[in-house]
Amino acid sequence: MIERDFDIPFIANLALREKQIQQNYRPVIAVHKWFARRPGTLFRGLILSEFGSKPLREIFYGSNNFPGLRIADPFMGGGTPLLEANRVGCDVIGFDINPMSYWIVKQEIEHLDLKAYDEAAEELKLSLEKDIGRFYRTRCTICGDTGAHVKYFLWVKVKDCSGCGKSFDLFPGYLLSADVRHPKNVFVCPSCGELSEVADRSKPGKCGSCSSRLIEAGPAHRSHCECPHCKTVNSFPSPKSGPPQHRLFAIEYHCSKCKDKHRGRFFKKPDEKDLSRYEEAETGLEAIRPAFVPRDKIPKGDETDRLHRWGYKRYSEMFNSRQLLGLEMSARAISSISDDRIRNALATNLSDLLRYQNMLCRYDSVVLKSLDIFSVHGFPVGLVQCESNLLGIMDAKKKICVGSGGWANIIEKFRKAKAYCDDPFEVRHNKQGKEIVPINNEWIGDRLNGSVLRGIDIRCADAAATDLNAASLDAVFTDPPYFGNVQYAELMDFCYVWLRRLVGKSSPAFAMASTRNPDELTGNENMGRDLGHFTEGLSRVFRRMGKALKTGRPLVFTYHHNDIRAYIPIAVAMLDAKLTCSASLPSPAEMGASIHISGTGSSIIDTVFVCRSTGVVPRQWLADTPAGVARLVKADIAKLEQGGVAPSQGDMRCVAYGHLIRLAVWSLRKEWDKGKGTEERIAAVEKWLERFGGWAKVSKNLNGAKPAGGKKEPLMVREKAAAYGGKYAEVSF
Repeated sequence: MIERDFDIPFIANLALREKQIQQNYRPVIAVHKWFARRPGTLFRGLILSEFGSKPLREIFYGSNNFPGLRIADPFMGGGTPLLEANRVGCDVIGFDINPMSYWIVKQEIEHLDLKAYDEAAEELKLSLEKDIGRFYRTRCTICGDTGAHVKYFLWVKVKDCSGCGKSFDLFPGYLLSADVRHPKNVFVCPSCGELSEVADRSKPGKCGSCSSRLIEAGPAHRSHCECPHCKTVNSFPSPKSGPPQHRLFAIEYHCSKCKDKHRGRFFKKPDEKDLSRYEEAETGLEAIRPAFVPRDKIPKGDETDRLHRWGYKRYSEMFNSRQLLGLEMSARAISSISDDRIRNALATNLSDLLRYQNMLCRYDSVVLKSLDIFSVHGFPVGLVQCESNLLGIMDAKKKICVGSGGWANIIEKFRKAKAYCDDPFEVRHNKQGKEIVPINNEWIGDRLNGSVLRGIDIRCADAAATDLNAASLDAVFTDPPYFGNVQYAELMDFCYVWLRRLVGKSSPAFAMASTRNPDELTGNENMGRDLGHFTEGLSRVFRRMGKALKTGRPLVFTYHHNDIRAYIPIAVAMLDAKLTCSASLPSPAEMGASIHISGTGSSIIDTVFVCRSTGVVPRQWLADTPAGVARLVKADIAKLEQGGVAPSQGDMRCVAYGHLIRLAVWSLRKEWDKGKGTEERIAAVEKWLERFGGWAKVSKNLNGAKPAGGKKEPLMVREKAAAYGGKYAEVSF
């Protein structure tokens, strides 16, 4: 059982490493972008702890098979628990109301003929090269070769002055490339736009072309910019003016003829031919009458309102003409493929490609690559945008992709993802370094080598309304939504409106115009979803899963949040479902250096909550004072440190929240009345936490302060140690 056999230090070490470069540990996630995926190693560890017959460290790197077990995930998201359960032979059933989640998990878990996929993908690339390859070529400034491949086109936003009416650039800065991945610093001249390479960033000197002074700071900052022509100070953005306009000001390219004898990257100011190629692409788009480019309006939302402030009204306005032409030509080629699984695979690739083929991508001036639109889990609108080569570039000698964001990159990572499904592996670290351990006889899919062997049921549906039979599940493993978290539906609509045009007719899941759903369990001001909505939605799902579970079988889920109030709905949901929280275990869930959480003070540690209708819990886990909770937190932190984790204050807080919620459920379970109103049930948990002392009192004990004296309140049903055989006894529930 998990409560007894889960190895915190072992899994913490694996999960922490996995989250650094998750695709190296679980390549299957590269099928398509999804947000906040939990470590596959964590869920593998949980499944093996529950159903394995030997210590976790002994069986983790071996082949495991549990046929006949039925595992569900009511909030499947990116599908991690289902993939791990399917891999060890379980039948799986997954639910999510977001059609993009449904589609992504379906593509991850369905078997794919890789040979047929490779042939179709190669044909697609050749077709695109023939039709639009010329739009991604440029003249090398060193050898003069006109067939050099463009890696990135760099664009700056422009504005018409409110004073003189002339157009000017909104440069936030003129440093194009720092001297990290390139030998020198590359500056854009504020006067003539030529590029100059200088050794000292603090003293860039003068432009080599016009002799104007080079500077790093640009004129645009804090939504204001002075017009260089008349000195009028203009504000931006200007939503009434429509979507922002851009000017192509630089190109990073790849010249295979010069690469071996050239240090660093290749940069240039676009020449007349580069500009005329873009105009040709514009004309080409107008001539073909696009059938797959979506004209959908961008609805209001917590995230999409940022787009509205910049004047974007339709999703198609977030792309330039060259991007739209290439995506339209790609969609036309994919739609003509007769094999359903191959067509769906390439359609999924196109959807994932959109992350890099839009005019919100930014250029990282340090690592010199494109940052995809979702790099910060939102819709960031910068002043300098990066357009990647849609076809992608393959180094013929090294057989690797050059640059990022093109078809070559997407196809390569997708192929690796599906190859991993046929032949999964684990990564083991030892004193000698890193070892790839093939796990023979395990595989991910609905079939292997032509045989249908495993039950897979993936539904675009609300798990609370499912028709699952009572006592039909052996376990539920899930990662539910976190209240107030990233608005995944708002972000995924960006891909969905394209994918819907390409495959929507063949899938009922794409009937709706948007992935947004009033039943989505996240906080969203625009849709009026508050804590009460979140609580009731979570409760409905937990109650349904509780009825479908066999007696004593686990409902296991991960959770973390910076605010204890966001934990209250999960306590209410467990109590409503008549489940007792038998364990709260810590595990790394995020990467501290992730762009969207770096420097925010957010925790990277999840609590794994284990819930059952009946079972036992170690008596020593039933702390009845803040000091007792602090001792449990310290013990968990010590185990995380054994696994190589260096917990922060925020991590300690989240670990404490997990124990507090577990104890609240334990204390309230016998007198709980699920028939009371939502606010009353929420208030009951809040009052318990307030009486107990919450994080404020626990943290004092963690910091070495003595716990406050006074009489203990009867916050939970106290179990006498003697009745259960002493300190290490287990208490039944």
